[in-house]
Amino acid sequence: MAVPSPTFSLSKHSVSNPPSFLASNPSSDPSKAPVLRPRNAFGCKANLGGVEQTRLRLWNNLKTNSDLRLQALREPPGLTKELESDKSERMERIEHGTDLFDEMKQRFLSFKKHKYMQNLELYEKLAKDQAPKFMVIACADSRVCPSSILGFQPGEAFVVRNVANMVPPYENGPSETNAGLEFAVNSLKVENILVIGHSRCGGIRALMSMHDDVETSSLIGSWVSVGMNARVKTKAATKLLNFDQQCKHCEKESVNCSLVNLLTYPWVEEKVRNGELAIHGGYYDFVDCAFEKWTLDYKESNLKDKSGKVAVKDRAFWF
Repeated sequence: MAVPSPTFSLSKHSVSNPPSFLASNPSSDPSKAPVLRPRNAFGCKANLGGVEQTRLRLWNNLKTNSDLRLQALREPPGLTKELESDKSERMERIEHGTDLFDEMKQRFLSFKKHKYMQNLELYEKLAKDQAPKFMVIACADSRVCPSSILGFQPGEAFVVRNVANMVPPYENGPSETNAGLEFAVNSLKVENILVIGHSRCGGIRALMSMHDDVETSSLIGSWVSVGMNARVKTKAATKLLNFDQQCKHCEKESVNCSLVNLLTYPWVEEKVRNGELAIHGGYYDFVDCAFEKWTLDYKESNLKDKSGKVAVKDRAFWF
């Protein structure tokens, strides 16, 4: 018995060029009757009734109402909340250092691959011993890493960093700075000591902001008072300059103060006098990316008193 094909009709609320609601089947074979596909379901007047009209009105609105189309393209509220949640979690990871350590890990692995493994013989040698030519005393400021600025490679420089790159005099007693100094000079037999000052040094600004009587109410105040002689000399030489200019002058003067303090260590002074050790000053201006270097002239300097003359030689400017 032949099965009659279902009858379909379009609503009177048709639109121009509407989507196809029928799966056409030109064959007259009753066994190949038209098939209603899911995408055409809302066109079935017999089965969906009034839903058809609602669907067509929505289609018409989508064609004529750009705001509605934009709304349809927007992320679902649930997805928006999920993305905001992911962003919040990422910010929280950054605040807790998780992402920072992920980046640090990648830097380490890059160092291992491109430097360590490619210079394996050097690192195997350094694992057994070190013989640096330089001891560097630099500021702890994050902007003035000596190895980055001067290109020191592993094994080339024994580095001590502290606030304002200061060297306390021998009579001040033990500190991590002069402990490192003793090790570098007497054990490692370094041939050069380089003290590096720098622009916009917070420690020097703290020193220049102090009163003439030493402030010991803070750890920073107690430490930077090591450079009090530099402060006194700066004040005397820069009376007509503003505070920022005075600080810049003191940043260099404090380096010379540290060079003089180095000579209060008997074993340093002896090696300098015998020509076995040279002590140098440096100044890194990271505003203009310039470097100034000089060497203490031991024979020409008058270091018998604290106000004595400090002579330098081999001054050079790199910019």
